[in-house]
Amino acid sequence: MQQIKVEKLLINYKTLEKFKYFKEYGNQELSMLEDLENNMVENDADSPFYGIYYGNNLVARMSLYKVMEKYDAYFEPPQDYLTLWKLEVLPNYRGNGYGKALVDFAKSYNVPIKTNPRINSHGFWEKMDFQKAHYDMERDLGENPLIWMPDGVKEQESN
Repeated sequence: MQQIKVEKLLINYKTLEKFKYFKEYGNQELSMLEDLENNMVENDADSPFYGIYYGNNLVARMSLYKVMEKYDAYFEPPQDYLTLWKLEVLPNYRGNGYGKALVDFAKSYNVPIKTNPRINSHGFWEKMDFQKAHYDMERDLGENPLIWMPDGVKEQESN
């Protein structure tokens, strides 16, 4: 079995081409393609995109954004945290641990993580030890975020 390696993706036209395989057209599905086009700088080292290759094929990807402590409305004590977006594994590669490897990579930073799950993905996130955040109408604006907290961190109490 191939060793699963998560790597930072460069922002370039080659990556843009590989992202086209991930594009979904449903209203609930977001595409990284627009993000990439908006951030196009050849081989930008500060890319928020991470992926897993199987041979030369990009088979799984996600984006991780750092949110500064002053904007933390989820965790106690308030702190920097990660927002994990757009995790996706190509259909022919699902069930091989690629999604788990991406989540484990994000968890390795040992800071809280927030995500907005795709439709019908709650079971996956529960297996990854994410829990539903207490809904706050002003903060969540119709989203139903899931959160993961390392030891010593708890969810902020609603005001």
